[in-house]
Amino acid sequence: MAEMINVMWLPFLACVVLIGIHAYFGIHVLKREVIFVDLALAQIAALGATVAFLFHIDPQSTQAYFFSLGFITVAAAIFALTRTREQKVSQEAIIGIVYAVAAAAAILVADRSPHGAEHIKEMLTGQILWVSKGTVALDAVVYALIGLFHFACARQFMAISEGVAAAVDKGIRVRLWDFFFYASFGIVVSLSVRVAGVLLVFCFLIVPAV
Repeated sequence: MAEMINVMWLPFLACVVLIGIHAYFGIHVLKREVIFVDLALAQIAALGATVAFLFHIDPQSTQAYFFSLGFITVAAAIFALTRTREQKVSQEAIIGIVYAVAAAAAILVADRSPHGAEHIKEMLTGQILWVSKGTVALDAVVYALIGLFHFACARQFMAISEGVAAAVDKGIRVRLWDFFFYASFGIVVSLSVRVAGVLLVFCFLIVPAV
């Protein structure tokens, strides 16, 4: 029993750290009706890291992570700019298109690099049972900083999640705050998926918020 606790306490702590921030984002995701946005952002982060891998950069390095962040920033801008007061095309459809393009691009890039497919699989499935103390600590700090940012700007984020038209009437710059929302959410997802994988992150995001 003691040996089991010694092995599992760190993965359990990682799950606790993950649930807190994802449950919060899950509330916004459900209100905005963009349930699969985390899958799209995870795929985009994987694409960024795969491009870094193509340039012989270690997938676990800081450089590779900044590649992922760069791609996520572009995706956040796309999601923000395609959000309008009178939405003619649903945001979920746009997210689906971005996901499909990112997945196809990742396959093409992986085909150009040795062991590229294994790298993508590793990124999207996670390694929560083998997570390190340093990774859990880093994730906790980043999540706390993002949580503080969202707490300070809760009025803007919640107003947009409740309804774009009402947020515009209140003078809120929807596209700017949408960019902040998706960019910060992308940072969270890119860290979380490396630890827990896409499926578990999706569960942490949606199940507590339902």
